[in-house]
Amino acid sequence: MKKRLSYAAIFILALSLTLSGCSAHGLSKKDPVTITLWHNYAGQMDSAMDLMIDEFNDTVGLEKGIIVDVTSISSSSALHNQLITAANGDPGAPELPDITTCYPKTAVTLQDKDLLVDLNDYFSKSELADYIPRFLQEGEFDDGLYVFPTAKSTEVMFVNQTIFNRFAAETGAKLTDLSTFEGLFATAEKYYQWTDARTPDIANDGKAFFYFDSLFNLAQIGCAQLGSTFVSEAGLDYTTDAYKKVWNFYFEATTRGYAALYDKYGTDLFKTGDIVCSVGSTAGTSFFPAYVTYPDNTTEETDLGILPYPVFEGGQNIAMQRGGGMCITKSDERTQYAASLFLKWFTALENNLNFVATTGYLPVTEEAFGKRMNEQIETTADPVIKKLLTAAVAMHAGYDFYIPPVFESFDSLEKNYNTDLRKAASDAKAAYFALLSGTNAQTAYAQIAAPAFDGFVK
Repeated sequence: MKKRLSYAAIFILALSLTLSGCSAHGLSKKDPVTITLWHNYAGQMDSAMDLMIDEFNDTVGLEKGIIVDVTSISSSSALHNQLITAANGDPGAPELPDITTCYPKTAVTLQDKDLLVDLNDYFSKSELADYIPRFLQEGEFDDGLYVFPTAKSTEVMFVNQTIFNRFAAETGAKLTDLSTFEGLFATAEKYYQWTDARTPDIANDGKAFFYFDSLFNLAQIGCAQLGSTFVSEAGLDYTTDAYKKVWNFYFEATTRGYAALYDKYGTDLFKTGDIVCSVGSTAGTSFFPAYVTYPDNTTEETDLGILPYPVFEGGQNIAMQRGGGMCITKSDERTQYAASLFLKWFTALENNLNFVATTGYLPVTEEAFGKRMNEQIETTADPVIKKLLTAAVAMHAGYDFYIPPVFESFDSLEKNYNTDLRKAASDAKAAYFALLSGTNAQTAYAQIAAPAFDGFVK
């Protein structure tokens, strides 16, 4: 009886402290505060977010007097524009939300106007110690924490194993060959030759094997793996041996038809079987198709494989750290405190794991990436998510993660680089195939490569 009384006393004391804390910040079930939230999740991720919001509103929100009112915005670029418009107070612009998903580049702009809450004011050091340090680091600037990690991502390789296995059975290609850029190139060359040979009456009609969603990320990560820096506020550094190696990998593969030339997401090419491998964000996992539809309207089921990001031979295991987080905008203490409680709830272990289990994002706490992630892999019913989480755990254990710098001209550097490189590769590919009728492939490429590089970097 004494033990029961003491446990009851402890529970009542803890509850009273919690309620008094909420009361001190003005929260009340009788007079709930509504916090607005903007996010840029789409499709399956949007549905998962809606379920999370509903659960919060029906449980913790109901108990503490907090209602989350959510608005979905179509894309990260559209969200950025909306936030900047609201921050500037442009005519017709809506008010800033209380919470928003946000990338560091947007957060820096908002904080320059003193519009963001320093989350160190609402999370104790012991609470922050639960989160993966690199994820927190990405949201730190101006001596504060302004972007809180809620769901992160990295880049991986997606493989249509249905096509790959057919190709491998005849050529001896192996999935393990795709762990390096050199192996990826050699496999792509073999695939081009294999598909070309299937139509002996048509010369040089082999198919592309792979595609990278972001050429700018490829350059940053490739150089980082090889010990160099590609991008800084001073601009892009084309002078290093590391960059020349990245250039040679991509440019030769694209010019000779081993890699696809395209300016959108690889999932489009995946849907039609025009590529076998696509390298992009884990957050894009749900957009990969269950079936491939070929030009003759026949369909084939896709066995989607997910592999860690490739590494240059002799380089370090480094991949991109992607995904934003959430910011709280300045308003009043009651609203800011309520918003911080939502972030704590959203990133709590079980809630965060539930969200990432259906979205392709990665959890943000040390515990989630440890034993609990392995448990999630064992229990998830979705085979694609199982493969994704397996690759993510392997990368978390064996890779360092690169955080892109944040400065004003970064976006324009990225846009111009992607556009200019695709244009250079497209021109070179046309010239290369024009030369093939009169010379061998190696000679034809050699005639094009050096002047193309010199012209690109000028």
